[in-house]
Amino acid sequence: MHRKKSKLLISFLAIVLLLSTFSMGAFANTSQNATELRTAELFGEIDLASSARTTFIVELEAESMVEAKQKGKSQSKAKLASERGKVVADLQNKVKNAKVNREYDHVFSGFSVELPANKVTEVLTIPGVKAVYPNVEYTVDALEVDPEVFNPNMLESAPFIGSDQAWDAGFTGDGVTVAVIDTGTDYTHPDLAHAFGDYKGWDFVDNDHDPQETPPGDPRGGSTNHGTHVAGTVAANGAIKGVAPDATLLAYRVLGPGGSGSTENVVAGIERAVQDGADVMNLSLGNSLNNPDWATSIALDWAMAEGVVAVTSNGNSGPNNWTVGSPGTSRDAISVGATRLPYNVYTSEISTSEGIEYPSAKVMGFPSDDELLKLNEGEFELVYAGLGAAADFEGKDFTGKIALISRGEFAFVDKATNAKNAGAVGAIIFNNVAGEHADVPGMAVPTIKTTLDDGQRLLAELEAGNHTVSFDIVFDKEVGETMADFSSRGPVTFTWMIKPDVSAPGVNITSTIPTHNPDDPHGYGAFQGTSMSAPHVAGAAALILEAHPTWGVDHVKAALMNTAEDVIDPATGKVYPHNSQGAGSIRVLDAIQSDTLVTSGSHSFGKFVKDTGNQVERQSFTIKNLSDESKHYSFDVEFAGNPEGIKVMTSNNLKIQNGNTQQVNFNVLVNTAKLDPGYYEGTIKVNDGSSTIDVPTILFVGEPDYPRVTGAFLGKEDDHYDVGSYLPGGAEVLAYDMYEFDAVNGAIGAPIGTIGEFANVPAPIHEFTWNGQVNGEVLPNGDYVLAVYVKQAGVEEYKAYLITKE
Repeated sequence: MHRKKSKLLISFLAIVLLLSTFSMGAFANTSQNATELRTAELFGEIDLASSARTTFIVELEAESMVEAKQKGKSQSKAKLASERGKVVADLQNKVKNAKVNREYDHVFSGFSVELPANKVTEVLTIPGVKAVYPNVEYTVDALEVDPEVFNPNMLESAPFIGSDQAWDAGFTGDGVTVAVIDTGTDYTHPDLAHAFGDYKGWDFVDNDHDPQETPPGDPRGGSTNHGTHVAGTVAANGAIKGVAPDATLLAYRVLGPGGSGSTENVVAGIERAVQDGADVMNLSLGNSLNNPDWATSIALDWAMAEGVVAVTSNGNSGPNNWTVGSPGTSRDAISVGATRLPYNVYTSEISTSEGIEYPSAKVMGFPSDDELLKLNEGEFELVYAGLGAAADFEGKDFTGKIALISRGEFAFVDKATNAKNAGAVGAIIFNNVAGEHADVPGMAVPTIKTTLDDGQRLLAELEAGNHTVSFDIVFDKEVGETMADFSSRGPVTFTWMIKPDVSAPGVNITSTIPTHNPDDPHGYGAFQGTSMSAPHVAGAAALILEAHPTWGVDHVKAALMNTAEDVIDPATGKVYPHNSQGAGSIRVLDAIQSDTLVTSGSHSFGKFVKDTGNQVERQSFTIKNLSDESKHYSFDVEFAGNPEGIKVMTSNNLKIQNGNTQQVNFNVLVNTAKLDPGYYEGTIKVNDGSSTIDVPTILFVGEPDYPRVTGAFLGKEDDHYDVGSYLPGGAEVLAYDMYEFDAVNGAIGAPIGTIGEFANVPAPIHEFTWNGQVNGEVLPNGDYVLAVYVKQAGVEEYKAYLITKE
């Protein structure tokens, strides 16, 4: 083996990937002292060199109540408690100061435990332990809109997905309970109070029955409002109206001060919501771990199996592939991406005196197209209004005029509103710093923006006595619904599933928030993120369940996916990839009125890795005919570009009687010799003679382009060190090289030697013992760079991690 080093800056976070990777290279002094271990699985990045007390989630081999039920096995809480007790007793014998915090038995079997991080490997050897997960931080998936951009008139997203049409059809979420697992909820907000009964939910942060948001002044962190915003999107019914305004809400506070929390509380919240009888649950939270077998993802899968529609945000780490994180990686839960609502684009020119140009002039925002275009009708008097505060308009006549306003101090929309209240028919807002400021949909008056330089020119015109301005505003184009760049993309590692499943509006979403101001405690705010998209889908699920109370979770999910509309990328004019938008943007009334359900709503054929010849994979889906008559279904499968080498074989047509369900089998034959390695996506088209349902599908030729190594660790035991790495796809060849650490430059130093080489290593984790020696000599304690070389399916990676040998 030859692995060359290249200079590399090192992150000073413990056990974290470096900012770039090594190229192939350099030496192979293989250790003779490496012995592989067989243990329970250990997930995540853990600093095994640390003695700091750390919380972990332990999953047991004994099945949870729901898992056993779904598998037709006998299980009881008493029996599960006994099995758990044995593991806990063994653990406390091995680690004397281990402290068990929470115990789980309903949708997840295990417990959370606090112990020194360098003792976690002791847990892996205990009989009955299936896996150990770090108690990772979960944060809200929301990006607060700049206060200058906030507009209380933005609430167009619920009607956009068809909620108002569903209300007109008689479906408002009545009788359906939605659990909001989040930062808590201000259940006293006048738009939300109707949705809560005497039992509000549970607070897992403070362990009491009051799941309110975190107020200001908590020494543990900042105040929160995220869960209230999410709850309003689901079920507000007041000044604003959520998707399911008559739904019942339950709040579970699992994210505390500052809007962050941990796995142990999130899993506990999922368990409690299922046991409390929720019909739908919303989790607008996430982490960056792309793994379907994470504690939260597992809990959501079993919640779905128990009949609770679980909806979760896909994450805000886009736009690259593989950025979806748990619990969005769940096999069964509905993961949601974020879109931006459609908008019109106009060009704008402004004129004052001859020869003076304002090249930066652009349309910033407007209440309607008609009001904007009225600015083309003649000349207007221009009047300076300073910062646009209400006081800046006093004593001046703005009726029928244009207000010239400087950016600064407070929100753009307030400036425009003050201009409207003073009688102005439009506004020009110039920047107070270099550069361009944001567009703001829905301003109270048509508003043009300029740079600071052009603003100074306008002020100079006024000082010179030139007080008139005219406009030339021209329609440029309409931009339809688009995917938000921040929305995380799939696929999911190991399962290679498409994620998100569907998308919904998530940009500039206005909803309820607590102000934490005793004099005016209830307000509204605009946030954006997949956190805002998920509750649109949770609310839609509530409407569907009211309309179809006997539907199972798979029917609800299929209805949303089968009726979703394609989202078009304006940059290309083509449909966004499946792993950007899922099946598309939801349309709730169409979902309610479905007369055919195709489940699953998307398919992954996985990977085809034969070097030559054909490989066949078999799949199936079910079709449920909900109509009043028998239907004939035909099938077609199209892969983008119609690549030679992919053939799908299925029935030409199928007759299904009304009310019946039938399974459809199909085979996919891939000749890898005729295809370049890579990602291929297609669409299964199911046609009943009058309409077509598009089912997204993907496959990979060769090993997918997921990261081959995602972390490494080194931890001290009594007489040896545990060394390992995280390998999503395993490794045909795996090697660990040690380098000196150049602390002055934060870079890799001189090579020291190879401490372990292995072959045919299975996923997802590898671990071995090391005696602390390199080439027969003990390596002194200190900071080093541990570089991990992986070769898998023709792809090589070499990544480095800063570690400490103690």
